[in-house]
Amino acid sequence: MNSERTRFYRDKVNGKFMGVCAGIADYTGVDPLWVRLGFIGLVMLGAPMVIPAYFLVGIFAAKKPEHLYTDRLEQKFWQGVRQSPTRTAREVRARFRDVDRRLAEVESFYVSSNPRLSAEIERLR
Repeated sequence: MNSERTRFYRDKVNGKFMGVCAGIADYTGVDPLWVRLGFIGLVMLGAPMVIPAYFLVGIFAAKKPEHLYTDRLEQKFWQGVRQSPTRTAREVRARFRDVDRRLAEVESFYVSSNPRLSAEIERLR
């Protein structure tokens, strides 16, 4: 998981101040509003380290590249990879099995409806 799509970035485009909360939201797939409300809640509860941590992350985290995702579907996929790589790999394998099954059905249809093609395939085996 060393892809640039699996790293944490500040999201200055969707961010309000330094883009840290928007970056956390992008990284986890949670709505930015909930991340901001959680941050405010931590500050109100008296967690004094939250504000300096926010500024440190805002200073040291890299800015999100503009070319990171091509569309919303790709963004959702990479958020899923970051949240649960095992589940995402299982879903990708299931999709490939489905594509393989459908391809086998197409091949079966063409071979069964075309005896000359079927004979040619058998001769190649």
